[in-house]
Amino acid sequence: MRTEPAAAALWDGGWYRFARRHPSPNFGPRPAGAQVDLLVVHSISLPPGVYGGNEVMELFDNRLDWDAHPYFAQIRGLQVSAHFYIRRQGELWQFVDCDQRAWHAGRSHWRGRDECNDDSIGIELEGLEGGPFEPAQYETLASLCTALAHHYPIAYVAGHEHVAPGRKQDPGPGFDWAALQQSTGWPARVFPAQATGIRQD
Repeated sequence: MRTEPAAAALWDGGWYRFARRHPSPNFGPRPAGAQVDLLVVHSISLPPGVYGGNEVMELFDNRLDWDAHPYFAQIRGLQVSAHFYIRRQGELWQFVDCDQRAWHAGRSHWRGRDECNDDSIGIELEGLEGGPFEPAQYETLASLCTALAHHYPIAYVAGHEHVAPGRKQDPGPGFDWAALQQSTGWPARVFPAQATGIRQD
């Protein structure tokens, strides 16, 4: 997809200029010829339901103190990342260059393809799986989706629960897919058929 000059000003390669950079070591090259056309929406909080700390950033750059909370024993040694992280107040962080492969979706399948990490961009929302998200997060997410669609041939948006059903449940029923569709103005075909509230017109 050719980037328009105005849209190009938003980007430094695969780094979005309006996000705070916090590079993660957890990434790799995308396969040759990968078409980055999918956005995968996730939710995360560490410990679950606790907001405002630095634990998610520490997880993504392999500095989390595994002994700081009993829950962390369940994820000890985990090496993961996402391209973006949107905090409760709408603050946007970026961990991986979008031209690179982040480690967010795991075993997954969407639009007839396996291994969604190969050709997707992962966006984490600070929140509890199944719980509600803040208006500021939707505002940042919609703006980010639009910027990504000007830089990459984005054709699909799905939740982690859709690309890895039965294994993952985030962002869950608390996520307002209709609000995202309304904010982006994108047609129903972009979103999962299972997403509630999506207008088909």
